[in-house]
Amino acid sequence: MTDNQRIALITGASRGLGRNTAIHLAEKGVGVVITYLSNKNEADTALKEIEAKGSKAVALRLDVSKSDTFEVFKQRFGQSLRETWGREDFDYLVNNAGFGIAKSILETTEEDFDKLVNAQFRGLFFITQKLIPLLKDGGSIVNISSGLTRFALGNNAAYAMTKGGIEVFTRYLAKELGRRQITANSVAVGATETDFGGGMIRDNPEYHKLISSIVALGRPGKPDDIGRMIASLLSDDNHWINAQRIEVSGGQLI
Repeated sequence: MTDNQRIALITGASRGLGRNTAIHLAEKGVGVVITYLSNKNEADTALKEIEAKGSKAVALRLDVSKSDTFEVFKQRFGQSLRETWGREDFDYLVNNAGFGIAKSILETTEEDFDKLVNAQFRGLFFITQKLIPLLKDGGSIVNISSGLTRFALGNNAAYAMTKGGIEVFTRYLAKELGRRQITANSVAVGATETDFGGGMIRDNPEYHKLISSIVALGRPGKPDDIGRMIASLLSDDNHWINAQRIEVSGGQLI
């Protein structure tokens, strides 16, 4: 029996912004498949939070830096869609998985650069390519970018470069998938209180104060500021928004 519940796949959603997005989508009645890299306990806890909202949820392991595993992941994902929802397709793809390396240009090694590119740029391109055939016509893709593609803060060149590439890729997705009525947008996240970067914005009072001083609304973002916005963007109310870079930063460095 086919379940008519809409389904989202969110990469890197066992914690942080991905997890928050999953919870807000579940509140809107969307079924969720989350991926995690290594912390299955965190993923299981996230599943319980999502299911507490009344939605079905599945957690699958995915290493977005290893494209040679993507075909197996696609098969496992397809199996989960069939077993949990009785469907062969899904509605929303949120490419969220990633990490940061905070080093100056002179300090960034080739190994650092390759890790960032493999996970956040090359991996995002090819996991999206692999999953497009399963994405339902009329669906949506959201790629998570960064405010650092607009403003330059120290020690983020390589990271920001990968995010800039994601924004260009997003516009091409919108162009090529438009014939299927699939939208693609990038959400550029400003400084936010998560454990990203070791939780520096959340846990370091001096850095928190610094960020607050350069945001028009006077504080760093919170996960709810981001997850709620992404869930709203994926709703039918916003389906005419396409090929856009949408910054969610509270007005950082304006």
